[in-house]
Amino acid sequence: MKHYNPTKTRRLSALLLALTILFTSALSGCTTHSGPAQPGTTAAPAQTDVPAQSEITVQTESAQIAETDAAPIAALLKYVVHGYSLQDFDLGFLQLENKQQNLVYSPLSVKYALGMLNEGTGGRSHDQISALIGEYNPKTYVNSQNLSFGNAMFIRDSYAANVKQSYLDALTRKYGADVCYDPFTGAEGINSWVREKTLGLIENLAQDSDVTPLDFALVNALAIDMEWEQKFLARPWAIEYPHENYWLSVASNVMSSRFANMDEEISGMEIVASVNNYDLVGELGEDSIRNTVGDAFDAYMQENPYSWYLDGDGSYEQKKNDYLDNYLSEISSSYHRVDASTDFSLYVDDTVKAFGKDLQEYDGTQLRYVAIMPTDGDLAGWLQNADAAQINDTISKLKDLKSENFRDGVVTKIVGFIPKFHFEYSLDLMNDLAQMGVTDVFDAQKADLSGITDDPAYIGTALHKATVEFTQDGIKASAATMLGGMGAGDDFDYFYDVPVEEIDMTFDKPYVFFILDKDSGEVWFSGTVYEPLKLSEEPETQSEYNASVQPYSYDSYVWSGNLSDEG
Repeated sequence: MKHYNPTKTRRLSALLLALTILFTSALSGCTTHSGPAQPGTTAAPAQTDVPAQSEITVQTESAQIAETDAAPIAALLKYVVHGYSLQDFDLGFLQLENKQQNLVYSPLSVKYALGMLNEGTGGRSHDQISALIGEYNPKTYVNSQNLSFGNAMFIRDSYAANVKQSYLDALTRKYGADVCYDPFTGAEGINSWVREKTLGLIENLAQDSDVTPLDFALVNALAIDMEWEQKFLARPWAIEYPHENYWLSVASNVMSSRFANMDEEISGMEIVASVNNYDLVGELGEDSIRNTVGDAFDAYMQENPYSWYLDGDGSYEQKKNDYLDNYLSEISSSYHRVDASTDFSLYVDDTVKAFGKDLQEYDGTQLRYVAIMPTDGDLAGWLQNADAAQINDTISKLKDLKSENFRDGVVTKIVGFIPKFHFEYSLDLMNDLAQMGVTDVFDAQKADLSGITDDPAYIGTALHKATVEFTQDGIKASAATMLGGMGAGDDFDYFYDVPVEEIDMTFDKPYVFFILDKDSGEVWFSGTVYEPLKLSEEPETQSEYNASVQPYSYDSYVWSGNLSDEG
């Protein structure tokens, strides 16, 4: 192990960036070294699945570290990375910075940056990072206007000769990293690269004072700009079952609601779904329905002897039987019917509500949004006691909107409200990693970065900034109002009452969310929502929208019987 004279130690920075809405773009002034990376992709080993690191190996490494220094072994073991699925590492920053406020970060970005750094560490510095992330191998993702990965190493011009070529080769081979030379007289070089990678949405990741003391910096940027597989509806939507006393509607795609501990109304989307597992014909019997409805038909015709039901040739009994045949057919068609204002999955028990929704697939990558709201107690306390096994269990119980996933003998009515939100957050990354067991690389006396340079060096700055935007379709939209109602008529019908079981999916108090790879389960973004988007912060005000909305017309109303009716 090397011991360094702090007066001669070089200071470098690992800068981490994660942004949820951005585009990838070309970068001038940087050199991408040759390697197996394909154009438009982030380089990675050929395999896409990494074997889970054995806990025995990790414990052995941790024990060795403990023998030489008092490292926080318990915390390190808790957060150790095993493969790709959602793990305690992904929760770690939520728990370490459990400040009861909006928070977002990218565990994936942190793993990328730690992996790049660890390519150049040795001794205990390498052991500590390896014990946390193992020999993490990043997967390959295709860059496009919807998904962006960017890695870079910035090097002070005058320091270029001090950086080992073998390290640069490793970065470009495994991470597709750009190598950028900069005078480091200020932060503009790094910020310009970040700005390009984030479509200008992050203007200044670093300050001049963060950069001028440095000789080189590792930077990771990853981002997504993806639409829902099926957007939240942009028009009124309603469902009714023929001849049943049941009605369900969504008045607007963006509406207001209340949220715990907030005085102002918030903006969000109403969701509804209906699963008809009540077999009305099977429960009452065809003969019983024919007799009951037939008697009601007779009574109606006595009061309306000139009804259009009696038009045309044929006897009264024939016309009545034709009506009853059609009546029974329409009732039967509703059994096992599933209707929803948009696609989603759900799970509810005595302690939590969970909501899941898929984003579109882009170039072989499909991400999934999952929100979990504790209903028993507050989010801060729930998070502190949560672990990956518990959360994975909840996610595994999410039910798609399919008839077989809901109780027989009832109509399941699902109504809810999902808040919109848009915020950013900066992690106290250096402190968080230290609590996870990565300490030596931040210590000028102990850091071993001998794989990067033969000069004494340590990590003096660690930044991580993320932003997230959650809307009805990926684009900010105005509030909407439905005007009008049902018209009245004098047609005959007989309505049956049906048993209804309601599931409330309203998210009206703080909750946690994850954006993860639907295939591997790897978490791209984690966060907490304590203050959703206020209605007053909508891009268009309610009055502006009302001025443009068309009057409601029942004649032009479209009944939505399935998801394909989405407007």
